[in-house]
Amino acid sequence: LVRVKRIAPARTPKEGSAQWGTASLFVIPLFTVVLLLGYVFGHPPRWLLWAYFAASVITFLAYAFDKSAAKRGAQRTSESTLHLLALIGGWPGALIAQQTLIRHKSLKSEFRSVFWGTVALNIVGFIFLASSYAQELINL
Repeated sequence: LVRVKRIAPARTPKEGSAQWGTASLFVIPLFTVVLLLGYVFGHPPRWLLWAYFAASVITFLAYAFDKSAAKRGAQRTSESTLHLLALIGGWPGALIAQQTLIRHKSLKSEFRSVFWGTVALNIVGFIFLASSYAQELINL
């Protein structure tokens, strides 16, 4: 009797993950251009760059904590908390975490959709803060 060793099929990413990788490659450099243009042609608050950095570090750490909790079977960070952190400016850190923490939270299509919505809202918010409209509201 000959024993045949079964080889598990290779895991393939869920549908849409290639687009996710492509978007991930371009969104941070594109946002860097938006930031530069905002500061050259607009008037966003100077502290905003530091806020993005701090929010990104905090968000990256939240994703790392969540990934660690998932591996241990411990209490997880809620998705709404991760989305809120992304919305307030931590999305660059979230994006880096999703790509470096073994694709953490990057294959779940519902999560991705909401995440990209928070990115879009945040960028629109930055553009507004850099605009003359925001300056007029601040000066009222």
